[in-house]
Amino acid sequence: MHIFFTISISLIVATAGLIAFSARESAPLSANDIPVTNMNITNIEVTSAGLVASGELGSLLLSTDEGKTWQPTNVTKQRHALITRMVFDSPDTGLAIGHEGWILKTTDGGLSWREVAFDKTMSDPLFNIAKLDSGQWLTVGAFGKSMVSYDDGESWQKISAPEGTDWHLNGLMSDDNKQNWLMVGEAGTVLRSNDYGENWHSLPTFYDGSLYGGLHLGGSKWLVYGMRGNIFRTVDNGNNWHKVDFPYPISLFTHLTLSSGELLLAGQGGIVLSSVDQGETFSIFRSGGRLSVTDMAVLPSGNIILASDSGIFYHSLKQQKTAKTETRKIVKPNTNSNT
Repeated sequence: MHIFFTISISLIVATAGLIAFSARESAPLSANDIPVTNMNITNIEVTSAGLVASGELGSLLLSTDEGKTWQPTNVTKQRHALITRMVFDSPDTGLAIGHEGWILKTTDGGLSWREVAFDKTMSDPLFNIAKLDSGQWLTVGAFGKSMVSYDDGESWQKISAPEGTDWHLNGLMSDDNKQNWLMVGEAGTVLRSNDYGENWHSLPTFYDGSLYGGLHLGGSKWLVYGMRGNIFRTVDNGNNWHKVDFPYPISLFTHLTLSSGELLLAGQGGIVLSSVDQGETFSIFRSGGRLSVTDMAVLPSGNIILASDSGIFYHSLKQQKTAKTETRKIVKPNTNSNT
C-alpha cells in the first residue's frame, strides 16, 4: 500500500512537470493591442498599402482602416532603434531612417522592410532624407553626419557634411523641380543649393537657434521654422529673411499643405497653426494637450491624422470648417528683419 501511494505521488509530480514545461499555443495579440495611443510616433505616411507609422523601438506599423487598428510590418532585422523619418518616393517605394545610421527600404508600400544600412559603432541619429533629381538619395543627421546612395537606396556611404559643418542637420527641402534646395539645422544653420543638390553653401545667419524644417512656397518664396515659435520667410530664395511674429514660445516640428493651399504648422502643446496666405499670417487651427505633434497627414476620409510623442490622434476638417472663424486668432508678421 505504501509503495502504491509513493508511485502515485511520483506519477502526479511527473505529470505536473510535463504540463508545466510543455509548449503552449498563445492567442495572438489583436491589432488593437498595439498601444499606438501611448507610443512615441515620429512619422506617418499614406501609401499604397494603407497608413504607415514609425517611431519608438524601431516600430513600423500599418493600418488598412485609416488608423482604427494597427499591425506590425515585416522587418527583416529589428534593431529596436528609434525611427526618426520616413520618405516615400512613390506609393510603393520608401526609405526609413533612424538612430545608429539605421536605414530600411520598402517596395510594397510599407508592408515589409529590409535593412540597407546600419552602423553599430555610432549612436548618432539620422534626421532627414531626400531623393535628388539625379536619382541619388541624401540623408543628414546629428553632428553633420551625412550619407549618400547612388543605387536607389540599396547601399550607402558616408560623405563629408556640406561645408564641413558639425551642427545637427534637421531638414531637407526642395522646389518642385528639385533644382533649388535648402538644408536647415542647429544654431540657425541654413545651407542652399542651386544646382540640384550637388553643391551647398551657407547663407548668412539670421537666427541663432535650431531650425527643424521648412518648405518651398512657390517661385522664390520659402518658409522655415524651429525653436520657440520662430518662423522665418523669404521672397528672394533665401537672400533675405523676415521673422513672422508669433506670440507663443513653442517649438514647431512639422508642416502639412492641404489641397486648398492652406498651410499647417504643428509642434509643442498639441498646437497646430494655419496660414491661408502662404505664411504671411498664422491663426490657431488646433490647441491643447501636453504633447508634441511630430507629423500630420490627410486621410482619404478628409480627416487629419496627427502623430505625436504621446500617440496618434485625429482632427476633423469638417468640424473645423463649421467652427467660428473669430476663435482663430490672427498673428501678423513682424516687418523687422533678423529679430
